[in-house]
Amino acid sequence: MEIRTLIRSANRIGDFFESMPDKTEAAEGIANHIQKNWEPRMRRQLLDFLAEHPEGRSGENQLHPFVTETLIKQRQRLMPAAAA
Repeated sequence: MEIRTLIRSANRIGDFFESMPDKTEAAEGIANHIQKNWEPRMRRQLLDFLAEHPEGRSGENQLHPFVTETLIKQRQRLMPAAAA
């Protein structure tokens, strides 16, 4: 999947959860949604993008700052297990 599509999807999730008054709960909502609803390869691709671009942007591709922060904090949890 193209990274811009993944970023757009992640940003929509971030927009939804950012409106919550409790930011800890909002960050948990973002992480839960991505963990439960995204295929492992999609999560890996998004996390690889972030590892390569820690600020969450490259050219026109830009992650929402709240999503970037959440992904950095939850990286271990969101990274798919290595294939055996």
